Amino acid sequence: MGQDLPGPPAPTPTKGDHRMALYEHTVMSRQDISAQQAEALNDTIKGLIEQGGGSVAKIEYWGLRNLTYRVKKNRKAHYSLLAVDAPPAAMAEVERQLSINEDVLRWLTVRVEELDLELSPLLARRERERERERERTPREDAVEAVD
Repeated sequence: MGQDLPGPPAPTPTKGDHRMALYEHTVMSRQDISAQQAEALNDTIKGLIEQGGGSVAKIEYWGLRNLTYRVKKNRKAHYSLLAVDAPPAAMAEVERQLSINEDVLRWLTVRVEELDLELSPLLARRERERERERERTPREDAVEAVD
């Protein structure tokens, strides 16, 4: 009665063979902390992920941005985006720690199929604006050479 189905045999799971998941993790922190404190929070998150056996492929600090509506009496928040390769248990610990931290307003962790290591659209736009500004303003030594 027990016939084997055609096709390749199913892989046998081995002990300790876990696949790590890929995540995009966004954090919003209070407006009254400094940019350095927001960056330190990113370093803390990175440390927690590394302790859990994962790695952080990219950290982007987006700066202090306006909120659409107040969140815990804040009109602005420091935003950060992290591209993470970690086991689910490590991300659960990060979220647990963030729920305790008074400086964190909100966070969102999204599981993705692959990590996007390009600049985010927000930072790419800022970089394009900087390039345009450099092209528009003539350098001081070029202006002096014309005179």
